[in-house]
Amino acid sequence: MLGRDVMTEITHAEKTPSSASPPPRGRTADQPRDSAPRRRTTLIVVAVGLILVVALFLFMITRAPAETKPTTLGFSLNSFFIWLGGLSPLVQIPLVLLAFGAVVGLLLLLIEYAPRSGKGYFWLRLVACFAIPVLAFMLLRPYQNAVIYVLGIAVILGAILFYADYRSRQGAGYLFQLILFAAPAAILLLLGLVYPAITTFFQSFFDKTGDNFVGLDNYIWTFTNPEGFWSVINTLIWVLLAPTIATAIGLAYAVFIDRAAGEKYLKVLIFMPFAISFVGAGIIWKFVYDFRQGDQLGILNAIVTALGGQPVSWLAATPLINTLLLVVVFIWSQTGLAMVILSAAIKAVPPEQNEAAELDGASAWERFINVTVPGIRSSLIVVLTTIAIGALKIYDIVAVMTGGRNDSTVLAFEMVNQQQRFQSYGHSAALAVVLFVFVLPLIIFNVRQIRKQREVR
Repeated sequence: MLGRDVMTEITHAEKTPSSASPPPRGRTADQPRDSAPRRRTTLIVVAVGLILVVALFLFMITRAPAETKPTTLGFSLNSFFIWLGGLSPLVQIPLVLLAFGAVVGLLLLLIEYAPRSGKGYFWLRLVACFAIPVLAFMLLRPYQNAVIYVLGIAVILGAILFYADYRSRQGAGYLFQLILFAAPAAILLLLGLVYPAITTFFQSFFDKTGDNFVGLDNYIWTFTNPEGFWSVINTLIWVLLAPTIATAIGLAYAVFIDRAAGEKYLKVLIFMPFAISFVGAGIIWKFVYDFRQGDQLGILNAIVTALGGQPVSWLAATPLINTLLLVVVFIWSQTGLAMVILSAAIKAVPPEQNEAAELDGASAWERFINVTVPGIRSSLIVVLTTIAIGALKIYDIVAVMTGGRNDSTVLAFEMVNQQQRFQSYGHSAALAVVLFVFVLPLIIFNVRQIRKQREVR
């Protein structure tokens, strides 16, 4: 009886394939054998489609305009906003919220139902992939001579989305759902950051009217004309001095106030300037540097005259004196931020390390240099780069206190000044590109530091 049962089990095991046997090396158990060729085919089709989209776009923008009349489907974003602008503000707010809610509701509906399996959901994805791009492009009112190109781009993009989604390894509907999630943020990023950056770069090679190509003349003007030259020099001074001094003072505050009596109240007082806007800070310090004949209103000149000296027009003092005085205002406003971040970082340093260093005979300064500073290195980098980026884009303090006069201008202020005051769009664009070049190393450095921290974790 027992032998018969054993033989039965052996026979059953031979007929049934083992579920525990591992899949072939290089692919999972449920992955089809032709996944690599399938993925390669999908990538080729998507690449060809994107090349067609780029080609159609280039044809559209290089073709001479034959007609300037826009084309609509009877409704466009422009007509919606014109109609909305004629209504009462009390009516505009609920209508905008209603339109926003309708768009979000439609997206959520597609995200919820489109990825499901079935013939009806298949057709829903197919229609949505083609209808959404076409409607989106047509709502922008393309010109009549560009309608064919716009519709071609929309149809190709829809076909790429549907084909890539249909052949997705995660199943049909996965890529569709992913793109719907990312589309609103991606569109805002493209319209608000990528497109302006590209147009600004090309604009920097044209004259003030934007019609005539001038090559590198705007960049030459930036480094040779007094306004452009001093804006570059002063910006470098700001970005070198302000982060270093503000971080050093903030670190000193963090160390000395860390265990002082009334620590919370002292930190609130030091942090308060950071809560003041740059415009407010500029007005406050303009009274400090104020210069006039007779009785002095400014605190600095009042002290100078009280000691027997002559009042000085501090904000007109050159070279570089007025710039350094403006940097003082920025340092005053940013020290509180550095103090708060570094104080929290110092508290996170394990006390056992300081105790061990103290037992080894290390002095307070040696413990600070060899234990505390390495422990807060990442926080120091964050503070330095944050303040440096703020110094690069400083505008308000210069505009309020000097208006860029007496060689105190900076890149951000001069960029706006050239566009708004002189309508010189080429110079303004060139200054913006130079400012971007200054910011780029800080961004790259931050990204590398973040990657290193992730690797350590």
